[in-house]
Parts: sequence; C-alpha cells; structure tokens
Amino acid sequence: MKVQHIAAFSNGPHGGNPAGVILCDGLPDTSVMQKAAAEIGYSESVFAAPEGEAWRVRYFAPKGEVDFCGHATIALGAALAQQNGAGLFTLDLNHARITVEGHLSKTEWGASFQSPPTHSAPVAVTVLEDAMALFGLNPANLDPRIPPAVAHGGGDHLILALKDRKTLHKMRYDLAKGQILARRERYITFNLIYAETAQVFHARNPFPLGGVYEDPATGAAAAALSGYLRDIEWPHKGSITIHQGDDMGIPCRLMTEITQQRGASIRVSGSTRTIREPQLLEI
Repeated sequence: MKVQHIAAFSNGPHGGNPAGVILCDGLPDTSVMQKAAAEIGYSESVFAAPEGEAWRVRYFAPKGEVDFCGHATIALGAALAQQNGAGLFTLDLNHARITVEGHLSKTEWGASFQSPPTHSAPVAVTVLEDAMALFGLNPANLDPRIPPAVAHGGGDHLILALKDRKTLHKMRYDLAKGQILARRERYITFNLIYAETAQVFHARNPFPLGGVYEDPATGAAAAALSGYLRDIEWPHKGSITIHQGDDMGIPCRLMTEITQQRGASIRVSGSTRTIREPQLLEI
C-alpha cells in the first residue's frame, strides 16, 4: 500500500500533526489496517476507498481504531484534492457521514471539514476528581467561566479550562493511569485549554486511549470544544483559533467556524504540508 505522510494544521512551513493517508481501491481487512497504522507510528492513520458517490473512511491509532480523527481528515481532504482536484468530498465514517473540502494552490494546500453533530454534558463529580488528580490540578487552577464538561464532536473529550497559560505549559500526567481513566470513561482525548481571549485558545490534548502521550493538533477536539462554547453561550463571535503543539515544539493552528444552531456541525480548517515522499508499505 502507498502511504502519504502529511502534517495537518501546520503553521506555515512548520509544525502540523503527522498522519498517514492511504487511498485504496477497496479497504483492506481491519487487521491489515491496524498493523499498518502501528508500523506507520503516527497518532492516527486514515484509510479511504471510493464507495458509490462517497469515500468509505476508517481511522486507526497505533493501539486501535477510532471512529473519527480531525487532523487525519484534514490530511485526507488535502490528499483527495491533490489527486482529484480541489472540491468537496463526502466521507462515510463508522457512525456518521461528513464532508471535507480540499483545496490547493502553488503556495498552500489544506482542507476544511464539517464535524459530526456536537453536544456536551457536565462531568460527574467522581470522574472530575479522578481527572484533576491525574493532572495534579486543584479547583483553584480552573477557569470558572468554562466549567469542566464532556464535549462530543465525533467522540467524547473531557474539557478542563485552566486559569493561566503557565499551568497549561506545565501539564504532566502518568500515561498508564491516563489510559485507565480514558478507557473507563471512553474519552478520546483530555482537552486542557486556556482562553487567551474570547476567540484565541491554547490547547494541549493528551491521547492515552490511542497510546499517545499528547497530540500536537486535534481537529475532533477542536470541534467538540467549539460546540461546547456555543452551548454555554461563550462570546466566540462565530469563530475561534486554537494554538496547539507549541509546548511540544510542533506549532499547529486550527480554525473553527461556529454557527448559532445548537448541536450543529462545526467547520474546522487548517493548512497541510508534506513531511516526506510517499512510502510503499508491505503488510
């Protein structure tokens, strides 16, 4: 199989979250895709094959399949635009149908996707206590304007809004303990954020469920956060920019567009860049 190595949500010629993109005539067996994702080694790889008027899409982390991955979708949209020309592509996921719009020019290429529907709910007290203990936080560290919540945008993400950038920068946790909590509560990521302004956020996204200590850019979490901000009537003015990966030395920029309709899809956009030449992988 031919693997494209594409970094999504790049910051100009730098940064971006790497994804493996595999365009196929037909999707391989699950075991083959899982083995390939583990060998590629990125936080996620995406496999896509034409099926009717849409593309059937599946996402795999090194440790297992996930139903939706934002940065891999951006990478896929850019790859489809490069192969077929800029345009809108329909994607059939495991539990949702979404679209991604790929674009390219002589100087830049990237994509925008429409997330699955969003919703949010409060966090159970005992779960919040476990999450706070995992990250060494206490109630004084939290921003009361954005209460802890479970936000959904294709998967569940636990949102913890912090009062200051320094606390976010110092984020540490035990990966094994994080895996236990994430598996128990079925959290795709833990989304720790800091609101610099009403429209500019800084984020860090531990992904222990996939065996990844931290993701430098997480489009699904960006969609979930944006939907939650809408739910609490945050003054987002229709869009936010998320700075992620800076603390890892991998600067990423994610842009979201937020409509007024509660629960509606979120549009998430970002640039991409090629990390290396395509690779032929024998599985």
